[in-house]
Amino acid sequence: MYSTYILLIAAGSLIGLVVGYTIRHFIIKTQIDTAAGRAEKLIADARVKQQELMLSAKEKAIHIIDEAKHEEEERRREFTHLQQRLEQRESLFDQKLLEFQEKQQKLYEKITRVEQVKEEVRKIREDAIAKLQEISGLTREQAEKRLLEATEAELKEEIAARIRKMENQGDEEIEKKSRELISLAIQRCAASQAQETTTTNVELPNDEMKGRIIGKEGRNIKTIEQLTGTEILIDDTPGMIMISGFSPIRRQLARIALQRLIKDGRIHPGRIEEQVEEAKKELAVSMKKSGEESLYETGVSIAEIDPKLVQILGRLKFRTSYGQNVLQHSVEVANLSTLIAQELGANVKICRIGGLFHDIGKAVDHDIQGSHPEIGYNIMKKFNFPEEIARICIEHHEDRPTTVEGAICKSADAISGARPGARKDTLEQYIQRLGDLEKTATGFAGVEKAYAIQAGREIRVFVTPTQIDDSAATKLAHDIAKKIEEELRYPGEIKVTVIRETRVIEYAR
Repeated sequence: MYSTYILLIAAGSLIGLVVGYTIRHFIIKTQIDTAAGRAEKLIADARVKQQELMLSAKEKAIHIIDEAKHEEEERRREFTHLQQRLEQRESLFDQKLLEFQEKQQKLYEKITRVEQVKEEVRKIREDAIAKLQEISGLTREQAEKRLLEATEAELKEEIAARIRKMENQGDEEIEKKSRELISLAIQRCAASQAQETTTTNVELPNDEMKGRIIGKEGRNIKTIEQLTGTEILIDDTPGMIMISGFSPIRRQLARIALQRLIKDGRIHPGRIEEQVEEAKKELAVSMKKSGEESLYETGVSIAEIDPKLVQILGRLKFRTSYGQNVLQHSVEVANLSTLIAQELGANVKICRIGGLFHDIGKAVDHDIQGSHPEIGYNIMKKFNFPEEIARICIEHHEDRPTTVEGAICKSADAISGARPGARKDTLEQYIQRLGDLEKTATGFAGVEKAYAIQAGREIRVFVTPTQIDDSAATKLAHDIAKKIEEELRYPGEIKVTVIRETRVIEYAR
C-alpha cells in the first residue's frame, strides 16, 4: 500500500513536471514571439525614419546646390562687368597716351621755336648794343658804370626819404605811447581838490560871540591877531567871522584857537594865550599825522625819513598853490612818478621820494627868504638825502633836468598841476585871466576878435583876411603863444588857434 502511494506520488510528480515544463515552454514561447514582434516593429519604424532622413538630406543637398549655382552666376556676371570696365579703361589709357605723345611732340616743337627766337633776340640785342655804342660813343662798361652811378644816386635819395619817413613814424609812435602812458597814470591817480586861498571862516554859535571875541576896547581880538599873526575880520555876516592871512598855517592856528575859545566860553587875553599854545600843539600833532599818512600813502618807509622832515612835510597840508593843496599835489606827483618810472624802467625809489618832497620848500617859503626850489634843495641836503633826490627840488622847475628821474618828476608835476580840476582860481581871478588872454591876442595888428574858451586853456583868434595871409597867420599864432608865455601866469598849457576865413555873400534875385 505504501508502495502504491509512493508510485502515485511519483506519477503525480512526473505529471506535474511535464505540465510545468509545458506551461513554462508556452510562456517562454509567448514572450519570444512578443519580443520578435517588437523588434520587427522597431526595425520597421527605423526604416521609415531612415527614409524620411534620406529625403530631408536630399532636399537640403538640392537647396545647397541651387544656392551655389546662383552665387556662381552672380560672380560670373560681376566678373564680366569688371572685365568690361577694365577694357574701357585700357581703351581710355591708350587714348590719353596718344594725346600725351601728341602734346609732347608739340612741346618739343615749341622749345625748338623758343630757342630760335632766343637766338634771334640775342643777335638783335648784340646789334642794338653795337649801334648804341656807335651812337653814344660809350663802351658797354662805361654805360654800365654811368647807369649804376645814376641808380645809386636815386636810391640814396629814396633811402633818405624812407629814413625820414620812418623817423617821423617813430616819433609819432613814441608820442602816442607817451600819451597812453601819461593817460593811464592820470587815470590811476586822478583826484581833485580846491581850497580857499587867503581866508578861513569860523562859525559862531550866535552873534553875541562876536562882541566877546572883540573884547573890551578890542583887546581880545588884538591879542588873537598878535599871537597868531592873522587878521580877524568881523562884519555883519550872521554867525560867521573871517580869518585873513597870507600864511595858511597861521590861519589854521587862529581857527583852532578861536574854536577852542568859543567852546570854552572864557575869552580874555590870559585864556587866549593858553588856547593859542594848545592850538600850536594840536596843529603840530595834526601836521605830523598828515606827514606820516602821506608817507604811508606813497609807500615811502617812515623809518627812512627824519621825524623833523615828516613834520615839515605835514605843513604842506595847509599850503595851497593856485587853489591846489600842495600836500595832496605832492602825493599825486609821487604816485605819478612811481608809475611812470615803473613803465620806463627808471629808479622808482628816487622818483617816489623826489616826487613827494619836490615842493617841500613851499612848507617854509613864507618864513624863509628864497624861492621854494632852492629852499627845498637846502632842506633835502640838510637831512642828508642823495644829490640825485635833492636836485629834483630844483630841476622840477628847470627846462632840462639832468637825470631821467628828474625829467619824470617834472612831467608828473606838470601833469598834476595841469589836469582839469586840479587848480582853481577865484571867480575874479578866473575872469581876469580870461580877459588878459583876450587882451593879449587882440593887441596884435590884424586881429579882429579873440575868444578864450575851455576855461582859458584855448584861445581862438579871428583875423582880418585882407591883412593876414596864411603864412602870416602861422607866425601870428607863434607870436601870441610866445607873448602869453612871457606875460601871463597860468597852469598847464594854452592852445592858440588862429582862424582866417573869407566869406562871400551874394543874393540871386
